Amino acid sequence: MLLTARNLSKSIGPRMLFSGISLGLDEGDRVGLIGANGSGKSTLLRIFAGVEQADDGELSARRQLRVAYVPQEDDLPPDTTCLDAVAAGTSDHLDENERHLRAAIQLDRAGFVDPSARCGTLSGGWRKRLAIVRALASEPDLLLLDEPTNHLDVEGIEWLESLIAAGRFATLTVSHDRRFLEAFGNRIIELDRAYPDGYLGHRGTYSDFLEKREEFLAAQQGRERSLASTVRREIEWLQRGAKARTTKAKGRIERAGDMMSDLADLRTRNTQRGAAPLEFSGSDRKTKKLIELKHVAKSLGGRALFKDLNLVLSPAKKVGLLGPNGSGKSTLINLLSGNLQPDAGTIFRADALRVVVFDQHREQLDPAITLREALSPTGDTVQFQGQSQHVNGWARKFLFRSEQLDLPLRELSGGEQARVLIARLMLREADVLILDEPTNDLDIPTLEVLETSLDAFAGAVVLVTHDRYLIDRVATEIVALDGRGNINAYTDLSQWENARAAANKADAQASRAAAAPKPAAVAATAKKRLNWNEQKEFDGMEAAIHSAEKLVADLQTEMNKPAVLANHEKLHEVCDRLGKAEHEVERLFARWAELESKQ
Repeated sequence: MLLTARNLSKSIGPRMLFSGISLGLDEGDRVGLIGANGSGKSTLLRIFAGVEQADDGELSARRQLRVAYVPQEDDLPPDTTCLDAVAAGTSDHLDENERHLRAAIQLDRAGFVDPSARCGTLSGGWRKRLAIVRALASEPDLLLLDEPTNHLDVEGIEWLESLIAAGRFATLTVSHDRRFLEAFGNRIIELDRAYPDGYLGHRGTYSDFLEKREEFLAAQQGRERSLASTVRREIEWLQRGAKARTTKAKGRIERAGDMMSDLADLRTRNTQRGAAPLEFSGSDRKTKKLIELKHVAKSLGGRALFKDLNLVLSPAKKVGLLGPNGSGKSTLINLLSGNLQPDAGTIFRADALRVVVFDQHREQLDPAITLREALSPTGDTVQFQGQSQHVNGWARKFLFRSEQLDLPLRELSGGEQARVLIARLMLREADVLILDEPTNDLDIPTLEVLETSLDAFAGAVVLVTHDRYLIDRVATEIVALDGRGNINAYTDLSQWENARAAANKADAQASRAAAAPKPAAVAATAKKRLNWNEQKEFDGMEAAIHSAEKLVADLQTEMNKPAVLANHEKLHEVCDRLGKAEHEVERLFARWAELESKQ
C-alpha cells in the first residue's frame, strides 16, 4: 500500500466538504477521482500531496514514498527556461550535466521543440505539459493530477493518456473528461455525500463504474422504500398505544427510533445528487442561413491560420470546431461573432442576428462584483422565457446557496464561475450559440445536462472543446484546423480521428526518412573522429535502442495484464524491470548523443 487515509474530514468555514473518508492507494493504481463541484476533490488531492492538512483523521504513507503533485494552476517561473524548470525537479544525487541531459530527453519525448524557451512564453496547453514533465522528473511513486486535461488539446490529452498507461508510478487524477477517464483509469472513486462512506469506489473502467453506480443507487433507493414501509408499520404500532412494560416492547420502541433515523439518513443521501438545469433560450428563427462564410482567409503575425474557408450555420446545426492550440480556433470564433474581419472572402449574417458567446477565459465576468449582481445586474429579479423569477430562486437553479449571493465572484470556484456565466447566457435569446471550452471546471453531472441542452437548442451551435465525449455526442459536423493553414470538414469525430491518425503516421514516416543519415556519409565522418570501438558502438546504437524500446513496450504490456495488476509481488517485479529498461533507453540515447557530438 502506497498511501492510506483513515477517517479524513475537511470543512471550509461552516460547510463540510467530506467526512470519514477512508481509502488506500496501491501500486499500479490509475485512479480517476470524480465528483460534483464543491465535493472536495481538489482539497483531498492537496491533503494527499501534503500541501494542506485535514481537520480530522490520519494519513500514512509507505517509507520513502515519492509523491509528485500537479495542481490546476502551475507555479512555473515565467523567466526560467523549460530545460531548467525540468532539470530542477530531477534527483539531487545527479550532477548538473546529467540533470540537464535527462531533462532534455524528457522534454524531447514530450514534444518540446525548443527546450530553451521561457516558461512565460508558452501557451496554456504547453505550460500544462511542462508542469507534468517537471513532476515526472522526480521519478515519483505516486503522481497526483488535478484536472490535467484543462488547456490541453486533443493531441496533448492523448500524450497524457499514453504517459499514464506506460508509467511505472501510480496515479490519482481529478478529471471531468469522461473519455480520458475511460482510457486511462483502472479504478474510479466518486466523492459524494449520497454514499454511506462519503464516496463510492470501483475497480474497473469508467463505464464499469457507471453500471455499478446505477446498481448501487437503485439498491439504496429500494432500501429506502422498504425501510419506509417498515417504519410506517412501527408508527402504527406505536400509535395503538402499546405499553412499554416489557423489555421486548422497550427494545422494539428503540429499534423503531433507530429505523426512523436510518430512514432520514437514506432520504437525505438519495436526494443529494443533482445538477444545474440548463436550457438556452433559442429564438426559433426560421432563416435557413444564419451565418455564411465564403472563401474566408485569415492570417495572424504573418502566419496563415486558414484560407478558402466555406461554412454555413443554419438552425439546429451543431458544429464541433477542433484543432491544436494556436491553430486559429479563437480567431474563427471572433470572425463568426463579428469581432474580427477576414483578410479575404466574405461573411454574411442574417438581419438582427443574435450571437451569444461563452468565453473560456471568463473575461465577461468582473471578479469584484457579487454573485447577486452577476446573476441579476438590474435588480432582484430576472426574466427567463417571459417569466419573472427572484434572484434567490434563480441562484438555487444553479446549485448556489443563499449565503453565497453576497460573495464576490473571485471567491467562487472555477466550476461555480462557469455556472454563473451559463446562467447569464441562458437569459439571452440566441440565434447562434458559440461555446469556447465550456467544459473547463464543470462537473460531470452538469456536463451531462449541458449535452441535453445543446442537443435541444433550436439555433446553430459552434462548440470548441477538447472534450471528445461531449463533441461526439453533440456535433452534427466536425470542422478541423490543422495549424498549418488547412481546414477540413468531417461527418463525425471518428472520421476526423482516422484522418488525423493517417496524417500523423505519414508525417512520422517523412520525418524519419529526412532525419536518417546516409550510411556512407556517417561512416566517412565517423572514421575521422571516432576510434574503432566507438565506431562499432555507434554503428550498433540504433539497433540497441530499438531493442531496448521493444523491451520497455513488452514490459508495459505485461504490467497492464489483469493477472499482474492483481498480484502485488508480480507487479512490483515487473515495475522494477520496467524501470531498469527505461533507464537503459535513456542511457543509450545519452550515449548516442555523446558519440554524435564527437563527429
